[in-house]
Amino acid sequence: MSALLDRRLTPVRPDLAAAHLRGLVDAPRFVEGRAMQVTEASAPLRRAPATDAPLETEALYGENVTVYDDGEEGWAWVQLERDGYVGYLPLIDLGPPAKPTHRVAALRTHVYPGPSIKLPPMMALSLGARATITRQERDFAVTADGRYLWARHLADAGSHEPDFVAVAEMFLHAPYLWGGRTSEGIDCSGLVQAGMTAAGVAAPRDSDMLEATLGEPVPLEAPLMRGDLVFWKGHVGVMRDEGTLLHANGWPMAVVSEPFAEARARIAASGGGEVTSVKRLAGL
Repeated sequence: MSALLDRRLTPVRPDLAAAHLRGLVDAPRFVEGRAMQVTEASAPLRRAPATDAPLETEALYGENVTVYDDGEEGWAWVQLERDGYVGYLPLIDLGPPAKPTHRVAALRTHVYPGPSIKLPPMMALSLGARATITRQERDFAVTADGRYLWARHLADAGSHEPDFVAVAEMFLHAPYLWGGRTSEGIDCSGLVQAGMTAAGVAAPRDSDMLEATLGEPVPLEAPLMRGDLVFWKGHVGVMRDEGTLLHANGWPMAVVSEPFAEARARIAASGGGEVTSVKRLAGL
């Protein structure tokens, strides 16, 4: 399926489409989007405008989105700037856009109403969240609206981590959550995407997208190495070394590190099939 026809990445519905798709898709109405930003620690992007609709992914604090419609009561139909995913976010979780200056580099960090770690936190931000910092006060970075973040948990927005696997390893033992992207819950492709985004790689959201777009094929019988991505149908993991796989999966319902041979045998025995490919990214 081409990206243009993929409902996950194409802002088109039976009743409207994004203006830039005019002439490419059929729609009764085309609209220009407007920029907004996520103002909650994380916001659920759902397939339909309902709290019980499937969770597709999550948008993190400070991420920019394009809103194409907010006519559904309490919901905005959006496209995420980070990876192009399309779906419905709670409108209450969005606010005016700003240009982030920093990213959260710790697995999780608290946001305080003032410059003291003894104050009750307002929220907790996960790795990869964005913040617009206007000044520093002692050990705290301060946002324009007076929120205080521990400065040593932040990095410049344009900086990159040298080892995407090391970033993914920070999530070890985090709970598994379908569609999750935070330390409170993350899925297999979200784990890989989190590491790669921190390393400056524009990684798509889902495992089939990752398999189709990233890296060069490696023969499965060849020696594997740290950073190799291993794919099954609907699943992805990353090698920590020649024989150890890191992945978020529904068997232990957590991010685990285990011998690749054991994981491969268990996945095959449980109906998950055989490995479909191994991909290696140059320079990572």
